[in-house]
Amino acid sequence: MSEKFTPRPETLALMPVSGNPINGLGETAQRRPSPFFWHPVDKHPFGELQAESRKYSRQCPGAAEIFMAAHKHPGLGPIAPERKPGSAGEFSAAAREFALANEADLVGMTAMNPLWVFEGYEITDSWVIMLGFGHNYDKIVQLPSDEHNGVGVTDVAMQYARGTRASYALANWIRSQGYNARAFPGPNADALLLIPPAIEAGLGELGKHGSMISRQFGSGFRLAGVTTDMPLLATNRDTFGADDFCANCQICTKACPPEAISDHKQMIRGVERWYVDFDKCIPYFVEASTCGLCIAVCPWTRPTVRPNLLAKMAKRREKKTGEASAPT
Repeated sequence: MSEKFTPRPETLALMPVSGNPINGLGETAQRRPSPFFWHPVDKHPFGELQAESRKYSRQCPGAAEIFMAAHKHPGLGPIAPERKPGSAGEFSAAAREFALANEADLVGMTAMNPLWVFEGYEITDSWVIMLGFGHNYDKIVQLPSDEHNGVGVTDVAMQYARGTRASYALANWIRSQGYNARAFPGPNADALLLIPPAIEAGLGELGKHGSMISRQFGSGFRLAGVTTDMPLLATNRDTFGADDFCANCQICTKACPPEAISDHKQMIRGVERWYVDFDKCIPYFVEASTCGLCIAVCPWTRPTVRPNLLAKMAKRREKKTGEASAPT
């Protein structure tokens, strides 16, 4: 169990309201998400707290320069006047090949869902291509970072920078084929909520710590998205047992200094899922310069452990499915 964290009064003073109702905690009806942390400060009530978090994280050695690089990209080029002919299968294969050749580690595609668009924004494209970027495990396990050791947060910044470059490169490739495309990288939030389409596109499952877990990287990866009207084929969801494992695992729950990770799912905007308490998590995130401790300690993130977990959960799911289908 980690040492219990108590936020400083000056940090709490920057939280004028609770963030959990804005996130939809306890709501039984589905709705679009509200703009929140990492959105422009005029769209949510936590602008001063957001600025404070950036000030601290930029103090980590090497982080400022890499975070600046994460915001640099060539922009969106023009859409070619004529659409290149091709089938959805051909375009899907070509887009996947391009993304993997341009820094993406994971690629998935899914039809657009209006519930993935933040209130006050609009996306008219019919498809989402989700990209994943794996962390360097030896670096990410050094989270959280501070003014003395910035290794962990600089790797976070590096993956966001890769996501920016890769998503804009893919969007511009699609536009060169005559189709519309927009890029949605982190760390700044925009119109597109990234985790739900990434789950639907098969990049992994949602973990108890509020981040995704993939077969290839465990909890150690970041996301970027590209929306488009290019015809594509959806990839399948990938259910490999991470959600079932999280139901019984207590490692991230016990490691979380502000005790923000619940041991049970909660109703969020009409969906029962894992949820991290914003009001507990973010003050620690601000004062610790960053966090990421939960993904660093996650058993799925450890390269030497993950293969055994995959095999174990596959056997458990096979047994469960066999028992469920056995005649009574």
